[in-house]
Amino acid sequence: MLSFVKQLVKQLFKKPSTNPFPCKHVPKSFTHLMEEVEKGKAKINKPIKTPPRFRGRLIYHEDKCIRCKQCIRVCPAKALEFDEKNNRIKHYVSRCTFCGQCVDICPVKALEQSDEFLLADYNKDAGFLIPEKKQ
Repeated sequence: MLSFVKQLVKQLFKKPSTNPFPCKHVPKSFTHLMEEVEKGKAKINKPIKTPPRFRGRLIYHEDKCIRCKQCIRVCPAKALEFDEKNNRIKHYVSRCTFCGQCVDICPVKALEQSDEFLLADYNKDAGFLIPEKKQ
């Protein structure tokens, strides 16, 4: 009980560790917020930088993949499937726990985890991030 009170008193005088993203207060309408930003009346806070080794959305380098299907075998959430029709791996973001086991087991490093954490999408079939083309 005493440690609880001690922790409570500490937190009363500490700054919040959260980032007010996208703005200081939750807007009633994001459309209205974006209009206010365009007019210069509101400001959007940038998200904080992700920590090192952050496990975000998967990136699939299809050109590197040898189709060994090891990633599918180790996935505890069954978020990866092999698409026979297109001869590629399919990723279900809504099932993924971002554990990184598929990335660790891939012998040719065809999978990697990005620092992308904004995953909300209308497309239920949204999967891998498209790798950036190196110029």
